[in-house]
Amino acid sequence: MIPALMPTYNRADLAFERGDGAWLYTAEGRRFLDCAAGIASCSVGHGNPHLVEAISTQAARVMHVSNLFRVPQAERLAERLVAASFADSVFFCNSGAEANEGMVKAIRRAQAKNGHPERTDLLCFNGAFHGRTLAMLSATGNAAYLDGFGERAPGFEHVSFNNMNAVRAAITPQTAGILLEPIQGESGIKAADIRFLQELRSMCDEFGLYLGLDEVQTGIGRTGKLFAHEWAGIEPDICSSAKGLGGGFPIGAILAKEEVAKHLTPGTHGTTFGGNPLACAAGNAVLDIILAPGFLETVVERGHYLAEGIDALTIAFPDIFSERRGLGLLIGIKCIPPVGDLVTATREAGLLTVAAGDNVLRLVPPLTLTEQDCADILFLLRNAAETLRVEAQLAAPAGALS
Repeated sequence: MIPALMPTYNRADLAFERGDGAWLYTAEGRRFLDCAAGIASCSVGHGNPHLVEAISTQAARVMHVSNLFRVPQAERLAERLVAASFADSVFFCNSGAEANEGMVKAIRRAQAKNGHPERTDLLCFNGAFHGRTLAMLSATGNAAYLDGFGERAPGFEHVSFNNMNAVRAAITPQTAGILLEPIQGESGIKAADIRFLQELRSMCDEFGLYLGLDEVQTGIGRTGKLFAHEWAGIEPDICSSAKGLGGGFPIGAILAKEEVAKHLTPGTHGTTFGGNPLACAAGNAVLDIILAPGFLETVVERGHYLAEGIDALTIAFPDIFSERRGLGLLIGIKCIPPVGDLVTATREAGLLTVAAGDNVLRLVPPLTLTEQDCADILFLLRNAAETLRVEAQLAAPAGALS
C-alpha cells in the first residue's frame, strides 16, 4: 500500500529534531555533522540566530502579499545582489529549477526582441543537471531522468563539457545562448576549466549569443566567491541562484544584465510566491552574513584546510579514495567502493554526506563551519574509511590479501 507521503525518495531512516551550526540532532539525541546541508542549501548553518530572528520577526508581520504590490524586502535584496554582482536587475522565484526556466525564457525573449526570433536553442553540456521540471530535464539531458515522461522539450542541444571545439561546431543559426554550471554538481563535482569559461564568454560576444550560468549550487559563497564565475574573471549575461540564498528557506533568483532583463516586461513572466516578504527577509539575513568583511576569505581557508586533509586521506586510503575535486566548500571525493557504501559508512560514523555521479562522495557543509568542525569532518571520514577497509578485508576470500 502506498504511503501518504508519495515515495519519490529513498530516505534514510533519520528524522532530525533540531540543529546547531554544522550539527544536526535526532529526537533520540544522536548527533551528526552535516556535510549535506540540505543539499548545499543551509549556507549559514542550522539555528543561525540572525537568520532565525529575521524569519520569525517577518513572519509575525506579513509573510505573503503577492507581486501585485511592492515588496520592500525584495527591493532591498535585489539592490544588494546587483551591488555585489555583475547584474543590473533581479527576478525572484522559489527554486533553482524555476530560476533556470526563467533564465531560458529570458534568453529566448531577448534574442526575439533583438530581431532574432529563430534563435531559441540553448547549448547545454553532457553531465549537466538543471532541475526536475520537464524543460529542465531536457536541458539536463540525462536519459534516466527523462524515462517515462514523454518527448524531450525542444531547443536543448548537448555537447562535451570543457571542449571548446565541440561547442563551436554545435552553433547553428538557431542557437540563442549557452547554459552551463561552472562546476557540475550532480554528475560528480566536475569543474569547468577557467580558460573554457573565458573562451565561452568571448565566443558568445563573437556570435551574439547570451552566456547563461546555472549557479544554483555554486553561488552565494559556496566556492569562496559570491559566484563561482568570478574565479574566471568573467561576467555572464544572466545567471540563476537558489539553494544557499535563503539559508534553507525556499527562494530562487535570476540575475541579469539590462540588455537581457529589460525584455521580461509585465505579463511575460511571473510567480505567485516568489520574492515574498518572508523569503526575502531570509535572503537579506543570509547576505548580511555572507557579505560581511572577511567571511568569504574564511570559506576559502576552510576549503583549503579540508582539501589538504582529504588529499592526505587519499594517500592513506588508496583503496577507498582516489581523487579530490571541487572548490571552496563544494567538495567531491572520487571513491573506489560504490559511493553508496561511503554514504552509509559516513552516516554510521556520524557524518552526513551526499552521493553524486561518477562514484563521487559530495561534501557541501554550511559555510559557517568552524575549524574544529573541519577537523571533525576529517576524523569522521577517516573512521568511515577504516570501517570499509576492515569490512573489505573480512569479506575477502582466505589468502586473497596475503
